[in-house]
Amino acid sequence: MAPAIAPMKPSNITDNSFVKVLAESSTLNSVPSQFSFANDSRASHSDSIPIVDFSHLVSGTPDQRAKVLRDLDKACREWGFFVLVNHGIPESLLKAIIEASLEYFELPEEDKRRYEAKSASDPIKSGSGSVINTANHRVHLWRDFVKSYVHPQFHCPEKPHKLRDVLAEFSEKTRSVARKLLRDIGENLGLEKGYVDEVLKLDSCFQLYAANYYPPCPQPDQAIGLPAHTDHGLLTFLIHNGVAGLQIQHNGEWFNTNSPQNSILVNTADHLEILSNGRYKSVRHRAVVNNVATRISVVMANGAAPDAVVEPAGALVEQDGRAYYHPMKFIEYVETMLSNRLQGKSNLDCIKIQQQDH
Repeated sequence: MAPAIAPMKPSNITDNSFVKVLAESSTLNSVPSQFSFANDSRASHSDSIPIVDFSHLVSGTPDQRAKVLRDLDKACREWGFFVLVNHGIPESLLKAIIEASLEYFELPEEDKRRYEAKSASDPIKSGSGSVINTANHRVHLWRDFVKSYVHPQFHCPEKPHKLRDVLAEFSEKTRSVARKLLRDIGENLGLEKGYVDEVLKLDSCFQLYAANYYPPCPQPDQAIGLPAHTDHGLLTFLIHNGVAGLQIQHNGEWFNTNSPQNSILVNTADHLEILSNGRYKSVRHRAVVNNVATRISVVMANGAAPDAVVEPAGALVEQDGRAYYHPMKFIEYVETMLSNRLQGKSNLDCIKIQQQDH
């Protein structure tokens, strides 16, 4: 096997090196050792992945709405994932945010290096990133990313110039859809009307935009875009450029996700598991890479207000006889997770109340 030589030498790769440059090297024919992440990315296809028709929740007949409420509850309870269709966000906007995000990754490196993360609380971050694997070794990820806090305060990279307006509109539209879904989820959980909005302070809800660039990889089974993990927040929305790569875990088995045109992939996240006292599970998912096409994904993480203390809903604790999670301020949870993301559910595990704690 020929050595992996690129303009960016593997020994110089840091968390803030850009994989795009490495992947575009004409001499790259294997994965540099710093990216080595042996993985079995095989996954099944399933026709059972839930589909939720948003239009029936907001303007359907009583029977249609009741059916979709049941679909939503089953999706959150059994899968932690669903495909959202007829959500009302224009397809032109979905395409525009993908295109503007791609333009960001095509900027000169010096423009992107302005946003190298100094701390977990930086409102805009860009780089490549790494994780600690099970052998306690640092492994670099086969992706570039940009992240920014877009609500309650709006932050956006200065370039490309068109990103700001597109991102502001995308944030507003997705925030509206997320709030409606969360109200229906509260109804499904039997919580009082307005409870979710009030306790999570959703007028000031936290939103994080993240765009990911996964270039073709010469050895897809020897690298990873993002290893298995769960998300902070309540509901994570994801769209992509038509190149698949998101896999979700269901009953211990991995499944590929496919999405109809103009749909949004939605997964339940850690804080919805906490609020529901474990009724809804934060789904483990991962991003795998391929050797053919660049994948672009755009994520909008929808959470509670930064200063909201998230804990199991009192009515559900009363039903269950105990809380299964410790309370924690939302932004503290997010920054803890962003500063030291390990594989799996380590952050969520930290605030689970073990039987001996009770």
